[in-house]
Amino acid sequence: MTSILARWTVSAFLLVAAVTLAHAQQFPSRPIRLISPYPPGGGNDVLARLIADKLGDALGQRVVVDNRAGANTIVGTDLVAKSAPDGYTMVLVPNSFVTNVGFYAKLPYDTVRDFAPIALVALSPQMLVVHPSVAASSVKELVALAKTKPGYYSYGSSGNGSVGHLAMALFDMMAGVKMEHIAYKGTAPAVTELLGGQIPLMMSSMLSVLPQVKAGKLRLLAVTTAKRSPAVPDAPTIAEAGVPGYEATLWYGLIAAARTPAPLLERLSGEVEKTLKEPDIIEKLSRQGVEPYYHGPKEFAARVRDEIPKWTKVIKEAGVRIE
Repeated sequence: MTSILARWTVSAFLLVAAVTLAHAQQFPSRPIRLISPYPPGGGNDVLARLIADKLGDALGQRVVVDNRAGANTIVGTDLVAKSAPDGYTMVLVPNSFVTNVGFYAKLPYDTVRDFAPIALVALSPQMLVVHPSVAASSVKELVALAKTKPGYYSYGSSGNGSVGHLAMALFDMMAGVKMEHIAYKGTAPAVTELLGGQIPLMMSSMLSVLPQVKAGKLRLLAVTTAKRSPAVPDAPTIAEAGVPGYEATLWYGLIAAARTPAPLLERLSGEVEKTLKEPDIIEKLSRQGVEPYYHGPKEFAARVRDEIPKWTKVIKEAGVRIE
């Protein structure tokens, strides 16, 4: 009896595997929906449309971008969590996908269990910049200044809970300093105040502040990525400039519903990897201050798992409240 049951189990497993493989070989047989959890026209939407066009060409099926904004990306992301696990619905999420765990006591989905990562596709390096009047030309000098006057120095951001805010909150914690956060309604007014000297420093996207750095209106101290940025190769990372282990990067990744068959995830991930190597994609992304950066399903899943406790701790200890 045991032998018969074992043979039946193996046969059933092989049948399921064969059906899954056949499905993967036929995939896709209809258009794919790529959800952008933001309104049309923003950075996430631009990236989603670039990927959709190239991925559609590679797969031989249309990839249709569907904008589903709301609740700090939760609305669009939840649609994928509740979609069929067949590879025909995915969402392009920024790293608010992991920080939302710290901001909201109850989400309509489980960030780890309800999704299948497809690929990390891009990074948007943040830059630690200061007004020229600040007597610091390096991260170490900035930390020394901040330690002499706790709470004296302030930094701006595009809003409470924004990437720049969290990046600076992490910097404060890891560098052992205390600086005051000033939230603005958007990046543009914060940068304007920084250029005018009303605030001494901030962390902001490369797209927003690199032109002012090149013009000598702001001083670049470091970038927030784990590795140096090709756009500013002479600028150190914060980790190598005096705060070991520091990394705070805005990233974008594609995810599908949990239980999506591995062969489908691998097919989609492989095509994304090829797409990110195309010269026109690299050039178009660089104009948005974004760097193509590929990680496959396993590496991307590991990043998600690692960053949830990291950012939840920062949010709780710094008392960050989302707008």
